[in-house]
Amino acid sequence: MASVFGHSLTLSVFGQSHSPAIGCTLDGLPAGIPLDVEELQRFLARRAPGRSATATTRKEADRPEILSGITDGHTNGAPFSAIIRNTNTRSQDYAELRRIPRPGHADYPARVKYANQHDVAGGGHFSGRLTAPVCIAGGLCLQALERAGVHVVAHIAQLGVDRIADEALDSLRYRPEQRAAIRANALPTISDTAAEQMTQVILAAKSELDSVGGIIECAAYGMPTGVGDPMFDGIENRIAQAAFGIPAVKGVEFGAGFGAAALTGSENNDPYRMEDGRIAPQTNNAGGILGGITTGAPIIWRMAVKPTPSIGRTQMSVDMDAGENSDLKVRGRHDPCIVPRAVPVAEAVCALALVDALLDDGFAHLFADAQASPSTDID
Repeated sequence: MASVFGHSLTLSVFGQSHSPAIGCTLDGLPAGIPLDVEELQRFLARRAPGRSATATTRKEADRPEILSGITDGHTNGAPFSAIIRNTNTRSQDYAELRRIPRPGHADYPARVKYANQHDVAGGGHFSGRLTAPVCIAGGLCLQALERAGVHVVAHIAQLGVDRIADEALDSLRYRPEQRAAIRANALPTISDTAAEQMTQVILAAKSELDSVGGIIECAAYGMPTGVGDPMFDGIENRIAQAAFGIPAVKGVEFGAGFGAAALTGSENNDPYRMEDGRIAPQTNNAGGILGGITTGAPIIWRMAVKPTPSIGRTQMSVDMDAGENSDLKVRGRHDPCIVPRAVPVAEAVCALALVDALLDDGFAHLFADAQASPSTDID
């Protein structure tokens, strides 16, 4: 189904951008995983709207209401479910979009598919607003992975038409200082200079009633070797499927990615050496995955995020009711650049895919607190 992801761990997302609430159900989590609600809130705040001049002015607290699945601060084996209430909507801004589709949005194909019965307000179920419940589920999975010694880190690797670049994440080892820098900067970059330059690019696009896109790099450090499957259930497949669930993502690559096409085999192959009694790749052009299976090297992947399609400039469109050409100026509150707020979403979908794969391969014991032996007494 379109709004469901996963195998052993199943995520279902529900709601629309302007519905009373949006939410998720996450089924298949083992009992005993501790949840730090304050840490989850800090994670959601990184995605939330209305926090800076580079984002939409729509303000939402994005405070999750956990409905089930948690007892005494731990998962209890029942499906985890949570909602976020929408409190700051302006649906009147979208009234004409049922007949005049926005270029770059799903308005036209959605009208055809759903016979004009779809929700157009705020983009309905196509909206990036639905990444908030994805981040609730992904935030829980990120905490579970940290317990297993797996660290997921993402940043803006490149932004804008001039391709302003950040320092790359280390492709061979986890560097806590890189994560700390990403969290400390005004935009999620390792380099503070890159953050400043990217901020100016976004503000310039905003002043010109336009938008810009970019590339997000994400790494998962500490994954066990041998997780995943060949063919259609490989680690790349799982991450890519989840990543393409993020609105505005138009491309995904792993390791050297498309750059591998310009390398020779001797350049692209990752040689092995023994280090401290274990096999260690010396480079990571494979992005930590071969044959769909983890190699023990960090999983490195990137996703391309298109410019925000809702811009303040007048654009050519059509009046679908009248069957004639029309011009459209999009109203409402929109990000001049989606990329900064999509960084935690990249971490969330990566975590969901990896926890699902680990559960498939029998690694549930990595996540939960050790439990005392159950009593055999019967009341």
